[in-house]
Amino acid sequence: MTPPPDPAAAKPVPGSFAPLARPVFAVLWAATVLGNTGSFMRDVASAWLVTDLSASPTAVAMIQVAGTLPVFLLAIPAGVLSDILDRRKFLILVQMMLAAVSLALLLIAQSGLMTVSALVALTFAGGVGAALMAPTWQSIVPELVPRAELKNAVALNSLGINIARAIGPAAGGALVAAFGAAVTYGIDVASYVVVIAALLWWKRPAGADDGLSEQFFGAFRAGLRYARASRPLHVVLLRAVVFFAFASAVWALLPLVARTLLGGGAGFYGLLLGAVGAGAIAGALALPRLRARLGSDGLMLAAAVVTAAAMAALALAPPQPVAVGVLFCLGIAWIVALTTLNGTAQAILPNWVRGRALAVYLTVFNGAMAGGSLAWGLIAQQAGIAGALALSAAGLLVAGFLLHRVPLPVGEADLVASNHWPEPLTAAPIEGDRGPVMVQIEYRIRPDDRSAFLAALGRLAGERRRDGAYAWGVTEDAADAERIVEWFMVESWDEHLRQHQRVSVADADVQRAATAFHIGEEPPLVRHLITVDAPGPRFDAG
Repeated sequence: MTPPPDPAAAKPVPGSFAPLARPVFAVLWAATVLGNTGSFMRDVASAWLVTDLSASPTAVAMIQVAGTLPVFLLAIPAGVLSDILDRRKFLILVQMMLAAVSLALLLIAQSGLMTVSALVALTFAGGVGAALMAPTWQSIVPELVPRAELKNAVALNSLGINIARAIGPAAGGALVAAFGAAVTYGIDVASYVVVIAALLWWKRPAGADDGLSEQFFGAFRAGLRYARASRPLHVVLLRAVVFFAFASAVWALLPLVARTLLGGGAGFYGLLLGAVGAGAIAGALALPRLRARLGSDGLMLAAAVVTAAAMAALALAPPQPVAVGVLFCLGIAWIVALTTLNGTAQAILPNWVRGRALAVYLTVFNGAMAGGSLAWGLIAQQAGIAGALALSAAGLLVAGFLLHRVPLPVGEADLVASNHWPEPLTAAPIEGDRGPVMVQIEYRIRPDDRSAFLAALGRLAGERRRDGAYAWGVTEDAADAERIVEWFMVESWDEHLRQHQRVSVADADVQRAATAFHIGEEPPLVRHLITVDAPGPRFDAG
């Protein structure tokens, strides 16, 4: 299930259609646009069907929760799987699962046996498929185009999602109004068949094995360690969770807004979602000029103000044509916020952990959407739909101005692997799973430079932890004031070798800044100490 917003949108720039000259990319891109269109049609059918089954705002909001909660729960494991499994085969299996979900929706809807519980359960199953699929689709893009065309390929993918968003909801609403939900679900099943056929046609080359491939739990822990240690990522996550927690109200309550406040039917609801998609396309096209004028933080503030204004306007139950215009403006603001946050996240992440760290971002994004949707549904139950929209608008407006004081990271560091660490010297071959490993770096530092050196090591600590260390510290020699030893712990020998491959050019600059204080004639002495399974103490009886 594709969630209403797009967490990776960007405007194509001149020459950005070049990736479509690559046959594999073009075929998969077209299939994905068709598949996303079918998913949006299915989502409209489910969102409208639940209003026929129940008038409860909580029941309606639960559809949004069921679709986004699995991404919150499974995005990180899915990011790990995308790194350790054959991505093509994995995507085929996920597409088959999603087709089975839509087929079940078709059969139950056609039989007239649909209940709120069944609809929520199947929507949740579709969300599981979306959670497994999202990081994998993002990960295959670099395999389909040359590096020089990567940004353009990502922009085209985002444009494709917005095209699907503009077409799918309106088409889905029209189909639901004319033929019912079952026919709409059937078209979604057919769209998955096209995507599966495209993936079967793609002959993905087998990846090379360098002997340092990660296992699931080790890769999972490495991704979480990076996320915990990355302060710039923390800022992006904070800005994302606050924005989406408030702004999720409009998505959770929009079916009831269309039916109850605005007096529309299924076709009008689809038209509203189509207006959001059209606004998203317009916002993507205007974004470069807006970014040049406002900057990232200005864009986020503007998106918060416009989104809050849109929710407040809907709370006033405007005429239907005005509501369509309001949703068009909401689409512009929504895509501006999503593109700004995702683009910042992409800019601060190195390639080796990009999938897993983006999965953390998706977890926060969908967690805020799911939790916010449920909360605003419950609030609407007590305060009414208009009251909930007004409260969310006020909260978003206040939060937008407060968080404007927490600037987003610039993201201009060179994150390409530096490969400047020499291979460690060993007396004999070492098994890759041996560990933990303690790495010690011995420096000689003048007493006058001690404070500045320790400050430099403090900056280096974050890099060590991001690249794989689970513990880090500094010690001094009690008998020699100039001798300072930095140490860090890594899970295994293989993980330390991967650490060698992860150090970026920007990280290398931080290391050189610390090493510059070393006054020894030789470079700092590096030792690698590996845990030995020593026998325990023996005690004589008696």
